[in-house]
Amino acid sequence: MTPGPRAARRRLPATLLALALLLALMAAGAAAFVLDRVNVAPRQLGPYIERRADGHNAAIESVGHWLGSGLVALDRDSGPLLTEAALRLGAQDAPASGRVAREVEVASVGALYAAVGQAQPGDAITLQPGSYRIGATLAAFQPGSEAAPITLRARRPGSVTLLVETVEAIRIGAPWWRIENLEMRGVCGDDSSCEHALHIVGAAHHVAIVNNTLVDFNAHIKINGENGRFPDHGLIESNTLHNTKARMTTNPVTPIDLVAASDWNIRRNLISDFVKGFGDGISYGAFAKGAGERNLFEQNLVWCERRLRGLGGKRVGLSLGGGATGKPYCRDRACVVEQQDASLHSNLIASCSDVGIYLNNAAGSRLVHNSVIDTAGVDVRFAGSSADLEGNLVDGVIRSRDGGVVRERDNRSTPPLYAYLGYSPVRALFAGREFAWRDEVPRREGATSGAPHDLCGQARSAAPAYGAFDDFAPCLASAASAAGPQR
Repeated sequence: MTPGPRAARRRLPATLLALALLLALMAAGAAAFVLDRVNVAPRQLGPYIERRADGHNAAIESVGHWLGSGLVALDRDSGPLLTEAALRLGAQDAPASGRVAREVEVASVGALYAAVGQAQPGDAITLQPGSYRIGATLAAFQPGSEAAPITLRARRPGSVTLLVETVEAIRIGAPWWRIENLEMRGVCGDDSSCEHALHIVGAAHHVAIVNNTLVDFNAHIKINGENGRFPDHGLIESNTLHNTKARMTTNPVTPIDLVAASDWNIRRNLISDFVKGFGDGISYGAFAKGAGERNLFEQNLVWCERRLRGLGGKRVGLSLGGGATGKPYCRDRACVVEQQDASLHSNLIASCSDVGIYLNNAAGSRLVHNSVIDTAGVDVRFAGSSADLEGNLVDGVIRSRDGGVVRERDNRSTPPLYAYLGYSPVRALFAGREFAWRDEVPRREGATSGAPHDLCGQARSAAPAYGAFDDFAPCLASAASAAGPQR
């Protein structure tokens, strides 16, 4: 029997409701497909929407900022996984190292300039406890030697502070210098006037920067070529580098800024709070670029937002290639690639507003056993980039774009759609703070290659955990050392 007009009218709303539901499901599926393919994290999409909404009418701006802030909160709402507990990374409460041929004790600014200018191989220029105001660059142009390097130091960290009110505090242009146990603070009224605590240039090969605390500079440690010579084979170990506020400058903001030098080992440093307040707002914890080779970042903690949280701009953790290099500053005058055969091993990169690791025209890169937590993940970009990734734990995506080549072997990462659902399976592996594992340690089957020790200095087992560490507890300092120089 054919239904009458009244029954047909009763069925019409149900049909429309089913059709609307079907269309909504199709739209949700299409959105999920697009998000999964595009690989853009909510913390990246949110600010983009806000920028696009700016300049329109008040209603559009309001909706854009609401949606943008909501996406960022969705991606970052779990709070920090680290507290201000003292760490065995960065500057430590340790005496100056080794015997020296001659100790030159310094107790005044004038004596300091004289000692640096007249230094001889084997000298240890030892500053007596106190504060020293540096109003002009200390020029370290006297060479040391492999058997007798020149050392500028304090006997104990925290006992000597250099108050810097010039563009660069110490410029090293000769080989075999060692800077140890100093605290250096930029005190310029204009942030653009405090560029570098240490500037290593030209012939200054085999420079060691060990156990220093460097605060309030744009590029705390700057390394670059000069007059066709390059400061290779350097060491940056166990330093604490951070800023107490956003840097109000359009100049590059990157605590370790390495250009065109090769064979540097950058390890066991604590790098944090490097916010760029003006210009493009993009800053990096550390990068190596300019056509250098074989640079190594290992066992560093890059904590993009430690105390300076929720500010505008983009913070990237570690980068090979950075934002690229002007050709006159490249080692080969061309930067065919920005980096060749560089490695990132056993680093913890956390709390970044953008990607944790960014490769820009970085060929032959190796990323082994890094933990990338509360960031937008790993970005391998441009045809000059090729990267082997093994054993990494990535709270986000491992993304190739613009022709970058990624070769993955046994990593754990997160599909982008999960972040839009407010779910972070990597962060869920940890209970509370200080990166304590919630349940069983997520272990790999088979030994890793190329990273025998983890972030905390422990030997890796035959079945190591994914990421930078098996157990984070050895990275925590004891209560007795909590009053050390980490500030």
